[in-house]
Amino acid sequence: MRRRAVVGAGAVLALAAVAVTSTEETAGADDGTRPVPDFLGRGLWRVFTRLDRRTRLDVHDVSGRDRRVIWPPRWRVVTQYPAAGTGLDRRTTVMIGVVRKGESCPPRVRTARR
Repeated sequence: MRRRAVVGAGAVLALAAVAVTSTEETAGADDGTRPVPDFLGRGLWRVFTRLDRRTRLDVHDVSGRDRRVIWPPRWRVVTQYPAAGTGLDRRTTVMIGVVRKGESCPPRVRTARR
């Protein structure tokens, strides 16, 4: 009996997640675009959780050290293209420049806010 309650709760949570996802997708479905969120100054993990899983994403280290970005919670966004509020469709690739948390942004990289 207890197992049935756990499975039931899991099914309800899964249905809620599907309902939220479908609502977000239909919000921008009228013209096929949705606005790009503002990621500057935020953690890289926010990028992965806020973008649709089908969105093409290019993440690179802009510190000049050419490091691989493996663990997203340790990185901070300092550049993004396209800019926040720009329409994002299925063909657009979002390019994110990051540095490790605690490091300063390189002088050659200009951001709207630090």
